[in-house]
Amino acid sequence: MDRASRVRASFADRLPAPAWWPHALTQLEMRRSPLLLLAGVVLVSVSPWARAQVPVDLASAATYAVLGSSTVTNTGPTVIDGDLGVSPGTAYTRFPPGTVINGTIHASDAASSQAMTDAAAVYNRLASETFTQDLSGQDLGSRTLTPGVYFFSTTAQLTGILTLDAGNDPNARFDFRIGSTLGSSVGSQVVLIDGAQAANVYWQVGTSMTLLSSSLLKGTVLASSSIVMGTGATVDGRLIALNGAITLDSNDVTVPPAIPEPAAYAALLAATALALAIRRRR
Repeated sequence: MDRASRVRASFADRLPAPAWWPHALTQLEMRRSPLLLLAGVVLVSVSPWARAQVPVDLASAATYAVLGSSTVTNTGPTVIDGDLGVSPGTAYTRFPPGTVINGTIHASDAASSQAMTDAAAVYNRLASETFTQDLSGQDLGSRTLTPGVYFFSTTAQLTGILTLDAGNDPNARFDFRIGSTLGSSVGSQVVLIDGAQAANVYWQVGTSMTLLSSSLLKGTVLASSSIVMGTGATVDGRLIALNGAITLDSNDVTVPPAIPEPAAYAALLAATALALAIRRRR
């Protein structure tokens, strides 16, 4: 068996290859280009990993940093980086001194109504996920968690530092299913390492969330009831209260950058490697 045949065989038992793949391998053998080989490996071997990750689609709610049902009330120089919305309520107070940058304020308009509908759909989807670990009755602080779905039958508490380790997978998801409330102690933090992204962290909260002063949270919070932010608390993500109010106090809330879908990411890597190979031959 020649080299191209061996390579074809090594990939055949992983997944069906595209129709053009055998020809590409033959050309690869003829040109003996390491970069073309790299492109093929990326496109074929990354694809199963890409398909295994299903990104959360917030649809029109994705642009909202803060989205409340009844009211959004602010004290102090809060900065909202993204859209601010209220629906079906209409009241948002003390903006200024609060400011909205890179976004728009939507008060009980068609846009905020659709965003609330889309957010509720995501909440229900997260609530129905099969969990990978039951952490009921345990504190989130002083833990390092890998990607998965984490379940709390009632209250979840963060005291100290929670580390989320993606294992160098930029598409790794961390979902938290919380039966009732989510709370934190003063100065608690969520820290992301090894490629973990705030855009891939979701907190599905059965009732309300209270984040105490100077705390730092990563991810999108979808609370069934209300959200209360302590003085100086920061969220790299989104605050969405489906049936209640959001209370802010000198906070920073920033919509995280979008993460490319895994299939697109794999295709980009393959295309880059192919382009480099072609340029090198020239």
